[in-house]
Formats: sequence, structure tokens, C-alpha cells
Amino acid sequence: MEQDDVRRVMEFLPHRYPFLMIDRVLEFTPNERLLALKNVSYNEPFFSGHFPHNPIMPGVMIIEALAQATGLLSMKTLDSQGESFGEYYLVGIDNARFKRSVVPGDQLLLEVLFKKNRRNIWTFSVKAMVDDKVVVTADIMCASKESTK
Repeated sequence: MEQDDVRRVMEFLPHRYPFLMIDRVLEFTPNERLLALKNVSYNEPFFSGHFPHNPIMPGVMIIEALAQATGLLSMKTLDSQGESFGEYYLVGIDNARFKRSVVPGDQLLLEVLFKKNRRNIWTFSVKAMVDDKVVVTADIMCASKESTK
């Protein structure tokens, strides 16, 4: 089992504040699974407008956090195999279901399970949880390509 703090996460993800949605990697098994943590703070920029009287994390931001976790699983897998990784893009979301709200103070656990990789299209089954309760499930597809830098 391998844990990464946010500094290590930033070595793999190009995202930065306010769009970096992963605070820590708790578990990682190459080509299989990644479990990450997002601490949901009242200071998140989206809470001022969603909704001021009842702050709820937007579902699209939970999906973004899950997509970033898929990127970590892919890139860390390639890195563990000595392969380089380039750019990584979200290309599809299927079967998304939103079951509970996420509010300030919650710790969002992001679980990513690898399903397949064909022609640089990676497919995952993902789940977000708070206090062992599922808040979002989905299937996410991402594409990797050589970096344009």
C-alpha cells in the first residue's frame, strides 16, 4: 500500500488551486485500484454560490474529483512500469448516479477501479463516499496522449 501527500499528487496532476481536487492518495495498486481523499472545506470557491444558505458541493465537482483520481491511477500505473505519461483528458461519463449531498466538513473518499485500456482510452468504475455512505457512482472514460510540450 502506498500513500502520497498533495505534493506527490501534484507531480502527476497538472491541476492547481482552486481546481486540484485530491488532497492525498491513501491506497494504490497499479492497474487495479486507487483510493484518494478530498477534504471538503467551507472555503471552497464554489460554496459562495452553491448555495449560500445551504452549501452543497456541486455534483460536477465530485465528478471532477473522481476524474482526477482516474488520472492518478493511470499515470501512477504507467510510472510504476517505467513508462512516461503525457496529457490526460476526460472523454466520457456513463451511469452517473448522485445519492447524497456533500457539505463542508465532509471527507470525500474517491475509489477508482480500473476496467480496461484500449488504444489509449482508459475505462474505470468510480465511487465517491462520505462516512462509508456512497454519494456518487459512475463509469468514467479518459484518453491519454503524448504531451504537446
